[in-house]
Amino acid sequence: MADNTEQGQEDEKEEAGGNKKLILFIVIAVLLIGVSIGVTLFLMMGGEEEGGTTEQPTEPVKQPAAYQSLDPPFVIDFNVSGRQRFLQVNLTVMGRDLEALEGLKKHMPLIRNNLVLLIGGFEYHSLQTEEGKEKLRESLTKSIQAVLEKEIGKPGIEQVLFTNFVMQ
Repeated sequence: MADNTEQGQEDEKEEAGGNKKLILFIVIAVLLIGVSIGVTLFLMMGGEEEGGTTEQPTEPVKQPAAYQSLDPPFVIDFNVSGRQRFLQVNLTVMGRDLEALEGLKKHMPLIRNNLVLLIGGFEYHSLQTEEGKEKLRESLTKSIQAVLEKEIGKPGIEQVLFTNFVMQ
């Protein structure tokens, strides 16, 4: 009987050792899961502070430039010291709003009238300089923007470009 008692005690020791191993395994598994969740949350929170995953308002995408030629070319006559002088200039308008460029086409007669009067008001000799041409270009841009602002409610164009500039 002593043998049975000794064998029963050994079985209990083996069961207790097996239970300890199982408990130790479960504790380690829970700790590993907790650590992985903690690291994941830390990385997610850290990314938000740095601006990595936060939703920020996006800037409007800049539309590609669109060009509209103001055909036919403008021909302006100047009286310089009793001699007849001419300026022929081809203009192209750059804008990014296709609706505004349609408004430009719709109001072309008014725009062309204003531009002819504006160009004719410049001194012939001042248009021979780089500064004079740049001043004319800026004035043309402002004139077109003013018409579009009045007619469609927005300036619509960014700038006027010279595609041909001939003085005679």
